[in-house]
Amino acid sequence: MARLTFEDIETGIVARSAPTVLTREAIVAFAQMYDPQPFHLDEAAGAASLLGGLAASGWQTTALGMRLLYDGWLSNVAGMGAPGVDEVRWLRPVRPGDALTLEVEVTGKRESGSRPDRGFLTLVLTLRNGAGETVMTQRGPMIVARRGATPSAPAAPAPATPVGPVAAAPREPELMLTAFYPELSVGLHTTLGTQRFTDDLIRAFAMLYDPQPFHVDEEAARTSAFGGLICSGWQTAAFWMRHYIAARTRSSEARVAAGLAAAVGGPSPGFTNMRWLRPVRAGDDITYGLRISSLRRAGRSNWGIVVTENTGLAADGTLVFAFEGRMLWPIAP
Repeated sequence: MARLTFEDIETGIVARSAPTVLTREAIVAFAQMYDPQPFHLDEAAGAASLLGGLAASGWQTTALGMRLLYDGWLSNVAGMGAPGVDEVRWLRPVRPGDALTLEVEVTGKRESGSRPDRGFLTLVLTLRNGAGETVMTQRGPMIVARRGATPSAPAAPAPATPVGPVAAAPREPELMLTAFYPELSVGLHTTLGTQRFTDDLIRAFAMLYDPQPFHVDEEAARTSAFGGLICSGWQTAAFWMRHYIAARTRSSEARVAAGLAAAVGGPSPGFTNMRWLRPVRAGDDITYGLRISSLRRAGRSNWGIVVTENTGLAADGTLVFAFEGRMLWPIAP
């Protein structure tokens, strides 16, 4: 069956997925791989946290949204990937046993100004649990092939993009990653770690969460606009989280060894301006980083909000991935 092209899709259309039930085993397995915070791994730790019980990682929630988007609509569309996501909001914890349903609405469309083989749709996604409560919203663009167009050649890699100036930190960045809110400063930068992407890792994630052909099928990927198998953007993001948690664990240990208390942050309400700037392929080494861009007090007297610029750099220094994150952070021990 021919897939829907840009010309076939009108603004205002709405599609809904069938429900899928998220199990405790799936929550823990994802957390062990990508987001090993206690409230994603253990019921007692979850109950003692701001989440009030065991809950799925927000990155798993976005990945599940991608899978439901594919199963419920995108598998019938001539999709060509996405350049990023404008905004994701995690509104309610996703619990074991939740039956999740996705609604997608096309709210805008435009032709590409530089590539005649494609156009851009604006999608708004709403993920709900079995009680009808909204657990996540997402807004961003998607690229769709034009009818009868010959795919353009893959774009040449972008030149290295500077991350921006890094202010001198008053203490070692690793110690400061789990410092309490009053100790933090705008401009503090920390390198989190480097991830080697492999064919097996790329396919395993994609088969569960993002089975678009250019993530799972080598032959289909070769004939796509990407010219070869590429990593799901959601896996690129999930590995940022894995390296952030590892760096935060090292920071906590270093502070304890130095006789300092270590801060434990709360859950994130979401993120904005996620950009996938260059495809990540098997064999790529991506180095992740974090830079504090702003600090403000939250409405709760014992919490602050830390806004971060988060990045992934290829081995040649090219910026391939970025987003702006927000975290609740304790004021005092």
